[in-house]
Amino acid sequence: MNLVLMGLPGAGKGTQAERLVEEYKVPHISTGDMFRAAIKEETELGLEAKSFMDKGELVPDEVTIGIVRERLGKNDCEKGFLLDGFPRTVAQAEALENILADMNRKLDYVINIKVDQDILMERLTGRRICKNCGATYHLVFNPPAKEGVCDKCGGELYQRDDDNEETVGNRLEVNLKQSQPLLDFYEKKGYLRDIDGQQDINKVFADIKELLGGFGK
Repeated sequence: MNLVLMGLPGAGKGTQAERLVEEYKVPHISTGDMFRAAIKEETELGLEAKSFMDKGELVPDEVTIGIVRERLGKNDCEKGFLLDGFPRTVAQAEALENILADMNRKLDYVINIKVDQDILMERLTGRRICKNCGATYHLVFNPPAKEGVCDKCGGELYQRDDDNEETVGNRLEVNLKQSQPLLDFYEKKGYLRDIDGQQDINKVFADIKELLGGFGK
């Protein structure tokens, strides 16, 4: 079961990734995890990636693609994988096709968890954090008993700078602009499957399981 998982920030991608890994026993491979592992193992590509990251620069495509190739060649990917955060561009998507073709494999699905932007805005701007103990709340999904006050320690709740509407709006726009060409690419290829992420978390997962059918069974 070879999957790519997509979705804008706040769509619930992380939650569904955890459930998929548990249900189907395939590795969840995120770009960050791949880089960290390659750097820790001090592979040639890992060290090359580190040299760019240390300078605050983006890791070039050829290095990222090389690290992906190494990662997908590991034993734990024999039964499949769940890619998250890669590919980010059409060029990377084409490179992934070539990597898999060399391994005599192909993608099964690209699962896109779809949520309207106004709902994403509500999800992402509703977070509040306790200044004292760090407990996290959400004004809609997990509100404190008393507005602005932590249930656990009575501390003051605040909104992080990167959770305000302007910052979140910019982040969503950037992600949308970046992901649309990729979604178009995978739709043309016939891999793309949209899942309604506005439903209850359990229903979202049930819909993904229905799509995947007998995989892993």
